Amino acid sequence: METKVKTPWYKYYDGVKEHLDYPDISVYELLAQSAAKHPDYISYNYFGYKVTYKEFISQIEKCARALTALGLRKSDVISICMPNTPEALIGFYAINRIGAVANMIHPLSAESEIKYYLNISHSKYVITIDLAFNKISHIASETEIKDVIVVSVKDSMPLHMKVLFQITKGRKIKLEKSRLGIPWKKFMEGGKNIKEEIPSHYEGSETAAILYSGGTSGYPKGIELTNLNFNALAMQSFEACACLKEKDKVLSIMPIFHGFGLGICIHTVQYFGGTSIILPQFSAKTFDKLLKKYQPNIIAGVPTLYEALLKNNKLEGYDLSFLKCVISGGDSLSVSLKRKIDAFLKEHGANIQVREGYGLTECVTGSCLTPEKYYREGSIGVPYPDTYYKIVKPETIDELPYGEEGEIVINGPSVMKGYLNDEEETAKIIKKHADGLMWMHTGDLGYMDEDGFIYFKQRLKRVIMSSGYSIYPQYIENVIDSHPDVLLSCVIGIDHPYKVQVAKAFIVLKNGRVADDATRASIKEHCEKNLAKYSWPYEYEYRDELPKTLVGKVAFNELQKEEKAKNEK
Repeated sequence: METKVKTPWYKYYDGVKEHLDYPDISVYELLAQSAAKHPDYISYNYFGYKVTYKEFISQIEKCARALTALGLRKSDVISICMPNTPEALIGFYAINRIGAVANMIHPLSAESEIKYYLNISHSKYVITIDLAFNKISHIASETEIKDVIVVSVKDSMPLHMKVLFQITKGRKIKLEKSRLGIPWKKFMEGGKNIKEEIPSHYEGSETAAILYSGGTSGYPKGIELTNLNFNALAMQSFEACACLKEKDKVLSIMPIFHGFGLGICIHTVQYFGGTSIILPQFSAKTFDKLLKKYQPNIIAGVPTLYEALLKNNKLEGYDLSFLKCVISGGDSLSVSLKRKIDAFLKEHGANIQVREGYGLTECVTGSCLTPEKYYREGSIGVPYPDTYYKIVKPETIDELPYGEEGEIVINGPSVMKGYLNDEEETAKIIKKHADGLMWMHTGDLGYMDEDGFIYFKQRLKRVIMSSGYSIYPQYIENVIDSHPDVLLSCVIGIDHPYKVQVAKAFIVLKNGRVADDATRASIKEHCEKNLAKYSWPYEYEYRDELPKTLVGKVAFNELQKEEKAKNEK
């Protein structure tokens, strides 16, 4: 059957290339090429600490030599458990510089989650924020970790901010005694004696990083992303945005351990010679201060970020005409919220619309974007250059006609190499179709109109999207079910006025157990110890039994219907 891939949507762009030429190089090499073109431009800005592209390359080179001094070589895995700081950026590109693989971990992950991420990736070393050091130290003996490189948020701050941080938040951070722990500064000095030339050319097909997602089973899966995946994303994003220029400032709020943050806010920005304004922590309460202080040209964030923008009354009458591109991704943007954001931008002097992006970590991040000056209501936009979408009947490879709802599948150069050490899971999501091409099955329902505009409807997979983060119910259920008092549990997503959705746990206790205050507190504590904070259940409900399907499985859909009916009353 001939694939229905049409590209008439390009008429809505001015001068955008439909096909790009992707160099067979590493992520670091693409950055180095950009640095050679823009040596004196500002690469990143961290609380006023500004670093040029030339200086950034020097920092990366120093870090690459320090990694080499530790004995790390091509294909070794080094974990980065960091928020957005200069050290996180330097570490990521330095790891790629030596041909090693960066394993990206959320620093708020629970000890058991960190152990899982370290073991599945066979990490040798970890670059971590001091806040996460104790957790890593506790489980290090159960992993292959040789040592931990410790960074403080304050390390790269300007002097006045270092002092302020230390007397407020810094003094609360206490590192436990451990055989592990190399301070960042000492680590960086360790490469002084490395005199040999470090190879710097690696192929596009080689793995650059491992990010995490739920896969099809609900368990966190390591997603192997190649140099080509990241480089293609950067080149495609630049082309699809159609408005980015050298020296543009991008408010890089999305975290580096997230495909959106790493692929768009960092690598894409570095590719076109822009400035990444990096922040280790974002607060909706101070959003107005960030906009006024940095006056970014581009903002890329999740819908909740823009809800915070609308609620911030400190921007009343403030001119936002410096904004030239505002992108929402990581979760679906409702038509009503888009209208409100567009009206807010216009009222504040920004003659632009919020542009919705769509993608998955399995293709780094975005692969579809609303055109700059055109919008079709309800649409998530059009595919990136060299990226093709089609709609198939769920659980098949049979293509559906335009306008008919089915599963969204994607083909393009940003599609992942596969799930780490899991050919079976990879085969479930990347399939060869009758057209001879390999298509990634997203697990999302939607349709395509005759002009190639894509419409997202809902997720097939049991994934809860909360403030842009993916929460996997089955993983939470496994943690709850491991509590000695629990017989079984079921976790669903429930609506939340700010986070879009949060997790709610339905729990059945073992015979003889009573849901008294002590038991409830024990289960809650168990969850908070073994789950990342953003995935903690927001509500707990105890029942004698849970609804079942005809084959005896817990009918989570019934629980979702009950919650919906309850909210409609």
